Amino acid sequence: MRIALGSDHGGLELKNNLVLYLKETGHEVIDYGTYTFDSCDYPDYAYPAALSVKEGRADYAIVICTTGIGVSIVANKVKGIRCSLVTNVEDAILTKEHNNSNCLALGAKNVSFELAKEIVDAWMTASFTGGRHLNRVNKISAIEE
Repeated sequence: MRIALGSDHGGLELKNNLVLYLKETGHEVIDYGTYTFDSCDYPDYAYPAALSVKEGRADYAIVICTTGIGVSIVANKVKGIRCSLVTNVEDAILTKEHNNSNCLALGAKNVSFELAKEIVDAWMTASFTGGRHLNRVNKISAIEE
């Protein structure tokens, strides 16, 4: 899979570790930065990562900041993106099964690298269940129109 990642300085360490992990597990990674610990603005990195999913350059996006809140807000501004801020494996699975999420937001302050690996693995291997959830996802898409 092609996975886009973007983070601000608060999420840089976690992003860098996830980039290496995803490459080691056979995924193609598109790293939209940031690349230094200098203070920066999360929209500059979360937006291009989310946009790459919309435009078909990536299958999924993972966006990271200190809390995950800011990057999730930015990603959800992109039409067609359903980004979920996740802090545990169960929610990672449910957001894919129920919401067909295509972007994952993580908070580096709240999620260790070990937990982030478990969350990412669970999220990427879970599948949308459709059924009654499809109607809800379609309603979300209609709101975007």
